[in-house]
Amino acid sequence: MAQSKSCSPSCPSFKCGKNVAWFRRDGVWCKDGDEYCSVIKCTYATCYKRRLLSQGICGETVKRKTVERQPDEFFEDEPKFDNINIKGKALRKLSRREDDDYY
Repeated sequence: MAQSKSCSPSCPSFKCGKNVAWFRRDGVWCKDGDEYCSVIKCTYATCYKRRLLSQGICGETVKRKTVERQPDEFFEDEPKFDNINIKGKALRKLSRREDDDYY
């Protein structure tokens, strides 16, 4: 099973929000903090594809978990409203629809 990878500043989708990332031969340097760019620590690190998750994890390397559900199970979690009090325009529209013989 493939593990999720952490985002790196050398990724083509990476963007520094303050525009202070400086690409050097040995890595990406942050001019603001005068140190190497760390995606986990930086609050200005963003992703063009909006895949940057918390803890600096790249969302493109994470697999989704899907759950098979039967059609009857979709409606079990929804709350049931037996008595709903409405006023004003909504009440007039609903009462007008009930009076119509179109249905």
